Amino acid sequence: MTLSPLTHRRLANFRANRRGWWSLWIFAALFVVTLFAEFIANDRPLVAQVDGRWFVPVLADYAESDILPDGLPTEADWHDPVLVEEIGRRGWMLWPAIPYAYNTVVKGLDRPAPSPPSSRNWLGTDDQARDVMARVIYGFRISVLFGFTLTIVSSVIGIAAGAVQGFYGGLTDLLFQRFIEIWSGLPQLLLLIILASIIEPSFWTLLIFLLLFSWMGLTGVVRAEFLRGRNLDYVRAARALGVSDARLMARHILPNAMVATLTFLPFILSGSVTVLASLDFLGFGLPPGSPSLGELLSQGKNNLQAPWLAFTGFVVLGGVLTLLIFVGEAVRDAFDPRKLPGGFGR
Repeated sequence: MTLSPLTHRRLANFRANRRGWWSLWIFAALFVVTLFAEFIANDRPLVAQVDGRWFVPVLADYAESDILPDGLPTEADWHDPVLVEEIGRRGWMLWPAIPYAYNTVVKGLDRPAPSPPSSRNWLGTDDQARDVMARVIYGFRISVLFGFTLTIVSSVIGIAAGAVQGFYGGLTDLLFQRFIEIWSGLPQLLLLIILASIIEPSFWTLLIFLLLFSWMGLTGVVRAEFLRGRNLDYVRAARALGVSDARLMARHILPNAMVATLTFLPFILSGSVTVLASLDFLGFGLPPGSPSLGELLSQGKNNLQAPWLAFTGFVVLGGVLTLLIFVGEAVRDAFDPRKLPGGFGR
């Protein structure tokens, strides 16, 4: 696919912002790595060989009797010293870099939990003796996936709503604006507290609830672009030729509106990540025990004698938001008309 000179110039402007360019690569690398969190931090071996037979515990469940002839018919505990010794005599196991999952209780600590960082637990353990490094890896993944999902779905709904408002205008725009004013004035936190008292919040219930309010973020920008674009000459000419409203909106006006919309997406993504962390910090987020950056910050607040918990949560969450803000600034520079050839778009 051949890119237009305008697209080439936008990519060049994006790369010219070195801070945003490298932030994008760092964020993408962290996200890709955490997508395979089960292969990095897990309380099961990646692969094992016992008596010439191969096992892949990271992908499948095995009972002790499946591994050893005289084993129990219960699920194998790969950290059981007896099982580990027996497998060591009959074969071998390959462990991930961090031999703990996000919910694994670390046994045999030399001091009560939360324990400080050590060679065994790189970032220490929390107040429930769970490895902090493993919880950070899983928490980063779920936070970013939640942010991506919320950003994409809310953007699609917001763009569609703003397009209908701006294109048709008149009574449609008036009624829609009044609805948005009323809907945006509802107390979200109070409604979430009521919801949490009725059902247990989960990934999808939180996503649907926040989606009810977050779609309004882009509506105003898209509405303004459509109000301006519907009166342009080429749009009027296309309408005179009999082009349908849907085609006019999608092919003739929406591409111009997307220029302003794309510059907001990294900031919306950072806001989505922050919302989930805030809800987890307050106790109205993911179910208890779920890996969460907000829950780690809450533990740091409740365990001031363990400063590594608050420090880790602050550095990770602050680092993610900083990377996304830098990427957003680079995207804004890429679509800045003043930096395009010949002052295009002024």
